[in-house]
Amino acid sequence: MNAVSPNNTVDFYGRDFLVTKDTLIPRPETEQLIDAILSLAGKPYLPGIKAPVRILPNSPKIIDVGTGTGCIATTIKKELPEADVYAVDISGAALKVAQKNAETHGASISFIIAHLLTKINDADLIVANLPYVDEAWDWLDKETLSKEPSMALYAEDHGLALIKELIDTARATYLVLEADPCQHNDIINYASKKGFDHLETRGFALVFKKD
Repeated sequence: MNAVSPNNTVDFYGRDFLVTKDTLIPRPETEQLIDAILSLAGKPYLPGIKAPVRILPNSPKIIDVGTGTGCIATTIKKELPEADVYAVDISGAALKVAQKNAETHGASISFIIAHLLTKINDADLIVANLPYVDEAWDWLDKETLSKEPSMALYAEDHGLALIKELIDTARATYLVLEADPCQHNDIINYASKKGFDHLETRGFALVFKKD
């Protein structure tokens, strides 16, 4: 977990993001989602690395589901200014924080309060860092996690309930999802049954393409 500064900000992908009691604290592993998306957009995520072949459209529609602080949506918009970015969260309080962070960084994003994809769908790419923690994991530091909203951390079905629901309903060419590596095989198998081919694993990030 990234350290929270005295002014309640956390560094994510080289930018400071406000965090509150209503939001998850951005983690370094979530930056792997950004790396994966930049790769799909044909941009190297580190200096000196050869640019990959772009497979996203020139002006992709990207939906960030469960946006929280908005760190993913804002970072995508700053790194890919040509993208049409939407940020969705079920928490109105979290969306207010996400909007403030987007304004701080001059990122033009559309914000939607909704459960998953009930109000917006159909995109070139859907990215999601949904609650995926299983409360039964014996390695959890629950005292530390108690500082963050439980609805942003925990999910039923061994942490996979919301991820499966998203896969069930997503209408997108590409899905980029965060989950603990111990869950990856189950997610890959489930997504395959729903018509999504696994393209890449990048740390905590899983990349799928609709077959």
